Amino acid sequence: MAAIAVGGALLAAVMFRREREAGWRSVTFAVLVCVAAVAGTVAFHVRATGVGPVAELVGRRASATVEAVVTDDPRELPQRGGLFRRKSFVVSARIEVVETAAATAAGGSTGTAGNGVVGNSAVENGATAGEAADEMEKGGESGGSTGTGVGEGEGEVMRGEASGEARGKARGKARGALGRVAVRASVTLLASGEEWRSLLPSQRIAVRGRFGPAGPGELLAAVVLVRGPPQVLSGPSWIQRVAGELRSGLREAAAVLPPAQRGLLPALVVGDVSRMDEQVRADFKQAGLSHLTAVSGANLAVTAGAAVALARSVGLPLAARAALAMLAMFSFAIVARPSPSVLRALLMGSVGALALGTGRPRDGVAALSVTVLGLILFDPVLARSYGFALSVCATGGILVLAPRWRDRFATRLPRWVAEAIAVPAAAQVAVTPVLVLMSGQLVPAAVPANLLAGPAVAPATLLGFVAALVAPLHMGAAHLLVRPAGLAIGWIIEVAEHAAVLPLGVISWPGGLAGLIALLVVVPLAFLALRRQWSRRVVAAAVSGAAVVAVVAGSVVTAWPPEDWLLVACDVGQGDALLVAAGPGRAVVVDTGPDPVRMDRCLRSMRVREVPLVILTHPHFDHVGGLDGVFRRRTVGAIMVTPRSAAESEGVRLSGDLARRRVVEWAARPGLSWRLGPSELTVLAPQAETPPSGGGEGTTINNASVVVHVRWAAGTALLSGDIETEAQTELLRRGLPRVDILKVPHHGSARHDPAFFAATGARAALISVGADNDYGHPAAPTLTGLLGLGMRVYRTDLSGTLAVVAREGGLAVVSGK
Repeated sequence: MAAIAVGGALLAAVMFRREREAGWRSVTFAVLVCVAAVAGTVAFHVRATGVGPVAELVGRRASATVEAVVTDDPRELPQRGGLFRRKSFVVSARIEVVETAAATAAGGSTGTAGNGVVGNSAVENGATAGEAADEMEKGGESGGSTGTGVGEGEGEVMRGEASGEARGKARGKARGALGRVAVRASVTLLASGEEWRSLLPSQRIAVRGRFGPAGPGELLAAVVLVRGPPQVLSGPSWIQRVAGELRSGLREAAAVLPPAQRGLLPALVVGDVSRMDEQVRADFKQAGLSHLTAVSGANLAVTAGAAVALARSVGLPLAARAALAMLAMFSFAIVARPSPSVLRALLMGSVGALALGTGRPRDGVAALSVTVLGLILFDPVLARSYGFALSVCATGGILVLAPRWRDRFATRLPRWVAEAIAVPAAAQVAVTPVLVLMSGQLVPAAVPANLLAGPAVAPATLLGFVAALVAPLHMGAAHLLVRPAGLAIGWIIEVAEHAAVLPLGVISWPGGLAGLIALLVVVPLAFLALRRQWSRRVVAAAVSGAAVVAVVAGSVVTAWPPEDWLLVACDVGQGDALLVAAGPGRAVVVDTGPDPVRMDRCLRSMRVREVPLVILTHPHFDHVGGLDGVFRRRTVGAIMVTPRSAAESEGVRLSGDLARRRVVEWAARPGLSWRLGPSELTVLAPQAETPPSGGGEGTTINNASVVVHVRWAAGTALLSGDIETEAQTELLRRGLPRVDILKVPHHGSARHDPAFFAATGARAALISVGADNDYGHPAAPTLTGLLGLGMRVYRTDLSGTLAVVAREGGLAVVSGK
């Protein structure tokens, strides 16, 4: 590709001879040279990641012990499934040493081998790291792998230059010897355990893991599945240590704010999203405000602007102002970490600062072009980064479109209003093609959301950054700074929360290339239709009418939430989350599913503001993982859990979590009863401290589930948690009340007692289950048995959130879809 581009550039230089075509010749030549440079850089990176000992390990899916340097903060992965709570992290790192068993020292065809470099490694005589790893695991001998060896099984991994033949004759067989192979390969580490959270960039660690291939198109040498915690070999550099202390200080200072604000302030100021509330994250995404937590040009502009204003106030010359601005931007970039958007903004800001210092005019488009080219040459991975593309497109839209739109709007509006509207509108229009490719959606709500949130960003950023600088020196002063910053953060959260639920705030659109082509067809047609005033009025009337019809028709058709709901099975994916009516704006929550965002969304959709009681049937993650969503802006009275001895390890962890929340914890026992609003709840199980055992620890905990009988004036329901065959048989033996609605246990698992289903006498069965789950729920025999008993089956994976309502003296089930 590089050769073709260079050839095209030379051809263009020869063909374009006429003077009037000199401009096009220069442009074409420059474009082709840039393409050639980028293609050459990509080819070099592809070659570097495709050869060498790491590539050999990947090819064999082998395991090895490595020394690596952490290159970014560990990023915690949100847990979306599994039985038990776990902390998983993605860590970007650079492997510098691979420790592996000795491979063969095979000579070349001439009987000598120099410094046998494979890729970037110092493995002598052609021995590969993959072969060495295999030998370490087998504990056997290896023969020559390349060229004509001097004897079978002779050789070792050596350092420095030497004759393969001489060493092969001098050495005997090398069994199980350990070699250190120097490499330089960028990888992603996948790890579990709280020990990974505290790592800082530039720390050197030793880990052992299994090597696998990186994703298609990624310029990574491997993805390593790490076993166990990291062994820290050396601390971070002093710069990264200072940056880590500043980030930690900001998190500590923000602890005086409410939960949602304390997590967003570090995210907004330095891009630290480690404590960001999941619901706030979801609202930001829906409202088109996610870019605020990806530190970019706006943050650097605030920091540099404050530095320039300070320099101007003390009378410093232009050169000194520029130097101070660059120092402030570089310091901020170190603390915020050099993400793609930060690098783009830093280089553009540096170009602007140089222009300021030299007194030359600033050309934003030229600065952006040079910045993009330089960054892609430096790190070709950025070329396929959606974050980098969004940052570049937003900046380009602001530079190219915003000034024109501002001037046009200013003919009818005050100039500051025109600019406030033009900037977010231009940025949103510019990033729309990338959003279509990335997620297949249009976000009209982003323009008003950014317009309203924008004024609060600068004070929050400036106060937060100053608080980060002050925190290591005086935490009390930092607390004073973050409190007014919290007011600005609170306003941004309010804007995001309301924008996220706007009708037609997010419009579905075909994703990928097809969606982009459709957008390119629709936009010119819309432009032509809006050129004349009469056509603009027609289009505005049509769009307004369609929006009104969509909102009114949607509310009439769905009628959600139903006013007389008694029980709700929330669609939270693979898990259970039930709401039992407890009066106006109140509900008893029975399990919370795995996702706090979906749990909160369900409660919000049902207009629940108070939760007098939470019943956690058992401490599996798909039943307790969404507990944070219950506490979001709601008062919670008490929480009832299964007896701790029934699920000791997970129960202790859950109790510790509840103690930190300072809520009352009760242990369930049969006979406990509450009357809340229209509902009467009675605990039926577990009967004993030790539940019936079955197929392992998971089954034992499932059988310890709290089983609740609910009675209303119109009927009854049985909420059975995840009890399996043994507990169902035990409950059936003790006597089981007949009900109208059965919440099918364990998401419709095949481990059930058919007699238990028959004894309930239910007419309807609710199955809370995630679409395309890995467990095969609900099982076909379970569905067949329920239908054979005459029950009508309702599933959240097919019908979404389900509500049980009172109808004509009985109960009925309606869907939220």
